[in-house]
Amino acid sequence: MEFAAQVIDIQKHYDLGSVVVKALNGVSVDFPYGDFVAIMGSSGSGKSTLLNLLGALDRPTHGEYIIGDRPVSTISDDDLSAIRNEMIGFIFQSYNLIPQYTVTENIEVPLHYRAGYPSISAKDRKHIEELGDMVGLGDRLDHRPYQLSGGQQQRVAIARALVNDPQIILADEPTGNLDSATEAEIMEILCNLNAEGRTIIMVTHENSVAKRAKRQIFMKDGVVAGAGLFPG
Repeated sequence: MEFAAQVIDIQKHYDLGSVVVKALNGVSVDFPYGDFVAIMGSSGSGKSTLLNLLGALDRPTHGEYIIGDRPVSTISDDDLSAIRNEMIGFIFQSYNLIPQYTVTENIEVPLHYRAGYPSISAKDRKHIEELGDMVGLGDRLDHRPYQLSGGQQQRVAIARALVNDPQIILADEPTGNLDSATEAEIMEILCNLNAEGRTIIMVTHENSVAKRAKRQIFMKDGVVAGAGLFPG
């Protein structure tokens, strides 16, 4: 079996001077290509720290993180930034859109971080329009975030996460700010992306959201406390 990501005995400690906080204390999890996993746990359980490490936004104190077939410990910061931009798409609870940018401009942001800083091509423009259509915002590409509902802003964030065609989607509470009807719409998009072969790793505290994933991982006190499977 090939893995999109693997963490092996991962530990993450924060030295606060008088105390060392062990946010992760020996976590080992494999994420096969095409996985859809929900990471659950109470505040302080380590789930967000794990997601940050999976997104290569931080490095572990101990242990090994392998993305694709490359150990993160052997990758330079510059190369890691490039891999992160090409292989990983991020979706956040708070959307993290740039308020003065249009939908189109927000979707294209990751394209500006490609190697060589190439300009946005006609092919890129067409791809952005296709992504806008895919998330149901084809008629709102010139709107700005304040002109959109919360659900529409999250759709922009999903399109932005997909613009570089990443294999892995990391979603941090993607429905946390949405009503139940919009939550269902966003989860349907994520399920469709997974059905197309994307690997989705999602942090959530909502059982209704977690059950849409293929499996659950439960975090407690910086370790994996349990796991579950749901029909895919």
